[in-house]
Amino acid sequence: MLELYFAPGACSFVPHAGLEIIKAATGETFEPKLVKLHKAEHRTPAYLAMNPNGQVPVLVADGKPLNQIVAICDYLDRRFPKAGLLPTDAWARAQAMSQLAWLNNTAHPAFSHVFRPDAYAQTDAAKAEIKRIAAGNFHKCLERIQDWAKGASPFWFGAGLSFHDAYSFTLLRWGGHAGIDPGTLPGLKAYVERVMAAAPIAAALERERIKLDTFKAAA
Repeated sequence: MLELYFAPGACSFVPHAGLEIIKAATGETFEPKLVKLHKAEHRTPAYLAMNPNGQVPVLVADGKPLNQIVAICDYLDRRFPKAGLLPTDAWARAQAMSQLAWLNNTAHPAFSHVFRPDAYAQTDAAKAEIKRIAAGNFHKCLERIQDWAKGASPFWFGAGLSFHDAYSFTLLRWGGHAGIDPGTLPGLKAYVERVMAAAPIAAALERERIKLDTFKAAA
């Protein structure tokens, strides 16, 4: 039995979408577990026992918790190879894992500096500078994803959906919170919209009740 602890709009959307892809491909079901971050449910003793970092996602597989997106994605791909979430060729899979790691350890933290500058500075001036610089760095990350997406036909690895598709949606959606209009990245936006239209992704979107465009123009 698989359980996924997730928060709407968070990076936990990546394995959430992955589990919906697995369900569509194999019939394997999972139990979604909503974590209300605004109620600090990720800070309860029970949750911290599963993930001492107090973060989502947590995948519980046969009663055992697993943390960190890259590890969770690797596990799900190895357990359900028929879902085709990652390439099977050794070199192609390694390259895919390299890209997934970059999405997680470079693009993702760039946004974290935009969203939580208070975690990296104390004064208002320093926080504003961190947010400004981080927003520029995050835009460059989205441009790089857009370059990768140029070869998406229709998805990152071709006909089959992957974790990379779900992460691309998540990061572009976050861009709105960083003041980035998704319309300024038309290639990435068109690709992400194709991803969103796929049934497994749409199922995860409906459960989380989230949409792509979070951008609000400055008054």
